[in-house]
Amino acid sequence: MTGPLEPSSTADAVVVAAGGSRRMGGADKLVAPIFGRPLLAWTLDAIAASPLVDRIVVVASAARIDALRSAAWLPAKVDAVVQGGQTRQVSVAAGVRHLDHTDPAGRSRPVLVHDGARPMVSLRLIEAIASATARYGAAIPVMPVAETLKRVGEGLVYETVDRAPLATAQTPQGARRGVLLDAWSRFPPEESDEFTDEAALLEACRIPVHAIPGEPANLKVTLPDDLRRVEQALAPAVPRVGFGHDSHPFGPGTPLRLGGVELPDVPRLAGHSDGDVVLHAVADALLGAAALGDLGRLFPADERTPRGIASLDLLADVAARVRETGLRPASVDVVVIGARPRLGHRLDAMRAAMAGALEMDEDCVNVKASTGNLSGDEGAGRSIAASAVVMLRGVR
Repeated sequence: MTGPLEPSSTADAVVVAAGGSRRMGGADKLVAPIFGRPLLAWTLDAIAASPLVDRIVVVASAARIDALRSAAWLPAKVDAVVQGGQTRQVSVAAGVRHLDHTDPAGRSRPVLVHDGARPMVSLRLIEAIASATARYGAAIPVMPVAETLKRVGEGLVYETVDRAPLATAQTPQGARRGVLLDAWSRFPPEESDEFTDEAALLEACRIPVHAIPGEPANLKVTLPDDLRRVEQALAPAVPRVGFGHDSHPFGPGTPLRLGGVELPDVPRLAGHSDGDVVLHAVADALLGAAALGDLGRLFPADERTPRGIASLDLLADVAARVRETGLRPASVDVVVIGARPRLGHRLDAMRAAMAGALEMDEDCVNVKASTGNLSGDEGAGRSIAASAVVMLRGVR
């Protein structure tokens, strides 16, 4: 079904999240929780994990767009969240037109159009579609029909249908941006009869669409029971758990930075970076769970690491390295240990800062402080320590 692929080509992606979930019994499947994160978050993570994808445009319904734009779990590759329309083709066109507006010279770049309700797309399939699109101009993944097909009506079987030439289509479906734009100039998406996918549009324009093998695991959540299947597939047999700890003494000057939050009138912690022991502990826990070493080896306290570097930047770098291994944080639990300063009114801000840096929901991050009955330098108010436990789960 496919010829040899060209070397991998970078691409942009449009993720369609503007549907109405009509077959889910009234529930919005894209926000259905999977291990504490919405289904759409898993889909975007899977697309963003591919090194071939440069930018992602999410197309959302009017009711969903504001919440999506402010979601802490949006991957950094998401360039924009734009409003879709009443049909798939109008929504896809909105995403592709945004790409064309922001990069008018990129008409030959592959665009991968993916369903927001397909969270288990693999890196291999993304690469195969991107490469086939760069070579052939348009490509889709297809699966052979496994069941015997019957033509029926009025309760009777009329005939058995030859299934050999038939296949079911999946996403991501790829096309060079200019190919899609030219097709829409012939069949304006706001005026034409609805095409069920991008391949149908290109077929109507007599544009060849290359077919490559899809993947059985790349299911689209359509019915309530599909969510259970996705949850079972996304859960690794054994979650990866890591522990991190750090301690810094108080030094001269201000401000104190702790958990990604600045306390302007409190003495800072000494260190080559900004001394944020909370973020250092979380970063080390992430690295430990992913078996990637430790923070000191990645960012040594010498000329190789800029003095005073923001620990939020270090944490974001570590989180990106973890995602490259196919893992991402599912939960973070931190305890800050020190007699001073009192942190009760700052814990929610720390939680929000860490959730943002890690692209997680705040509900999956916990921060607490221990300030009483302490011994040693922490009890004497000479230093602050932090310990963190992180659980990672796999991203397909």
